[in-house]
Amino acid sequence: MEFSFAGRSDSERFKWFAGGLRKAMERAGHTFLDDPDQASLVVNFFDQEHPRPFRRRGQAVFVTSVSEVTSPFDHPIPQGYPLLVRSLSNLFIGLHGHGEETPDAHFITPEQGYYVVAGNHDETAYFDRVYGRIRPLATSRLVIDNVFDPDLEPELWEGDEVTESIHRAGARMDALDLIPAPFPLHEILPERDRRHLKRLYGMGGLSYGNVSARKDDRRFWMSASGVDKSKLVEIGRDVLLVKDYDPERNAMLLSVPPGVEPRRVSVDAIEHWMIYREHPEVGAILHIHAWMDGVPSTDFNFPCGTYELGKAVADILRQAPDPARAVVGLKNHGLTITGHSLDEIFQRIEGRVDRVVPMS
Repeated sequence: MEFSFAGRSDSERFKWFAGGLRKAMERAGHTFLDDPDQASLVVNFFDQEHPRPFRRRGQAVFVTSVSEVTSPFDHPIPQGYPLLVRSLSNLFIGLHGHGEETPDAHFITPEQGYYVVAGNHDETAYFDRVYGRIRPLATSRLVIDNVFDPDLEPELWEGDEVTESIHRAGARMDALDLIPAPFPLHEILPERDRRHLKRLYGMGGLSYGNVSARKDDRRFWMSASGVDKSKLVEIGRDVLLVKDYDPERNAMLLSVPPGVEPRRVSVDAIEHWMIYREHPEVGAILHIHAWMDGVPSTDFNFPCGTYELGKAVADILRQAPDPARAVVGLKNHGLTITGHSLDEIFQRIEGRVDRVVPMS
């Protein structure tokens, strides 16, 4: 993958961090480009008081933002999370240290994951560890394009019993109150940035988790991206019918009613597509940003919506005693849970969900 840097370049600490990270990434086989608009991964540097986003020209671009954070930095999530959202980033790194010492690197993810790479005197080891946290972004292929075909059968324009189950599941998911959905972007982002986000991703907000349920042998209904999960009602806007994945276009194919301005399907559609195709007995899938003790987990925290995350989950599910009733942990992220129906999944997990996802 090609990577580049953007944003501020006048800070001595930023210059030091960029130089060390570049060496670590080049050691790992990545190629540096002078033009960030041509890169697949952009490291964006900004001042804490002015979190300027790097404006992606394409959807399949990951952004890691870096800023120096001032003392005290005692509550990293509430202090750092708004910087991640304001900078429209896939990952935020807050550098915290004094004087000439190597700063601690505080990592915050969109799922409110948090971990630290402690500063030390071995710069090579330090930057290799920093790269290790960025590696899932640097080695993943995002499947976010949607192709909307207005070919949904008229009898499905108002939904069916499967979409009713998704509506019920969305309400139960909202009641879990794991992370606010949708995240109030209007309170954090200026109008210009909200328009940019909607243009790229068709999103009106950030919401967490998703639900899907099988329609037939090849198709499944799934919640849309960036919608309030407690109000999954309108077909084509809140709930969409996924009919296939096109590897040549790297896009999900969807059937929608004519005359509806559709939203994008959840970014995890590629993962759900893999599961439904390989396991005909799976009738429904729930993804939440929570945890359950003793579950098998992926080795890397690949980002949502990547082919690599879908494959990692599919590999674990294949080894489950009963793939149709399994729970798979997504490292530093959450859970993917399969079942015969969404109602059955919620019955199984009731009282067993831990709100805190362990970070490692």
